[in-house]
Amino acid sequence: QVQLVESGGGLVQTGGSLRLSCAASGRIFKLNTMGWYRQAPGKQRELVATITNDGSTNYADSVKDRFTISRDNAKKSVYLQMNSLKPEDTAVYYCNANLQLFFTLSTNDYWGQGTQVTVSS
Repeated sequence: QVQLVESGGGLVQTGGSLRLSCAASGRIFKLNTMGWYRQAPGKQRELVATITNDGSTNYADSVKDRFTISRDNAKKSVYLQMNSLKPEDTAVYYCNANLQLFFTLSTNDYWGQGTQVTVSS
C-alpha cells in the first residue's frame, strides 16, 4: 500500500557531500513526521534527523551543523543533505515516515529499504 523509495547513497571521501532522497507513494491521506535513521554494522539503528509536516527539525548531536533535513510535501518527499562526511557516518540510511492512509483513523510508521553510504578515510 505504501512505498518509500530512497536514492542518493554511494561512496565518498572524508569531507565530501551526498544528498539522500526519499519519495513516498501509495494511498496516503496524511504525511506526518518524516525522518532518516542509520544503522552501521554491528550497531543498533539510530536516529539521524526528523522533520515534522510544518518544518520543525530535530538532529542527532553527531550530525548537527553538518546534515540538513528538508521535505517537499507536494512531492511527498524528504531529503538529507550531508556535508563534511566522516568515516563514522558510514552506514545504511533508512527513510521513515509516519502517515495515515485513506479510509483509516490510525497512523503508522513505514520504512524504506535503505541506501548504503560509505565514507572512505
